[in-house]
Amino acid sequence: MTDDSEHNEKMRRIKAARDKMMAGKIGEKGLLIVHTGKGKGKSSSAFGMVMRCLGHGMKVGIVQFVKGAWDTGEARLLAKFPELCEIKTMGEGFTWETQDRARDVAAAERAWVESKRMLADESYRMVVLDELNIVLRYEYLALDPVLETLAARPPQQHCVVTGRNAPQALLDACDLATEMTLLKHPFRDGIKAQAGVEF
Repeated sequence: MTDDSEHNEKMRRIKAARDKMMAGKIGEKGLLIVHTGKGKGKSSSAFGMVMRCLGHGMKVGIVQFVKGAWDTGEARLLAKFPELCEIKTMGEGFTWETQDRARDVAAAERAWVESKRMLADESYRMVVLDELNIVLRYEYLALDPVLETLAARPPQQHCVVTGRNAPQALLDACDLATEMTLLKHPFRDGIKAQAGVEF
């Protein structure tokens, strides 16, 4: 056999195996998705899925638990789609900035009220809970009621939870989990967060 014919035969076998595997994948359900880890890209990936939903005309709700006064590119863009996207930026910055646990807990509780509203509304095809893992890590919200609410959402509603240090119970409950691994970051070389990349 020539190189081309060997390659073609290999691809034929791969396609046959793939077609067989895909024939059994017919179910649909709302997915609970977790993006965690020390690497960049957790929120960015979630917003990529938001763009996909908007492209399909699906309504999306977003609650940002930590990001507060930042003027982000995603908030600017999503404001142009008010009929399809509701974004609630409810945080007050990272806890080391506020230095006030009671204030951080109160902000998390206000954000959770908005989250529960969206998670109970079947008109939202996707709900993004940005940086919820941070709030759970610092115990600004109790984990069990969060898990119960996530489990009770409408059956076709996707939910994406982002942030470092996802609790094991959330990882156990989710359908899809991705851990972003830090390999290299310009911040370590003195480069600040930049518009269009970080926010």
